Amino acid sequence: MEPLSIALIGASVFLAIGLACIAGLKGWQSWLDYKRLELASQTGDHGLPPASGRIELADLKERVRKLEAIAAGIDL
Repeated sequence: MEPLSIALIGASVFLAIGLACIAGLKGWQSWLDYKRLELASQTGDHGLPPASGRIELADLKERVRKLEAIAAGIDL
């Protein structure tokens, strides 16, 4: 093989790898932007928990309070 054809093959391989890396990085950035938007939309929706969640949380707090009173030996 002559040196010119080796150089052309090497340059084309180098160019193909470079283009594949650029395309991969562009895809990665797009995916990260998508995930950022997804996270931003999730955090924007969480003001107060739904009513059933608040009731369940209150029940759990009451149960914990009762268990702590039992552990401390206090009669309710």
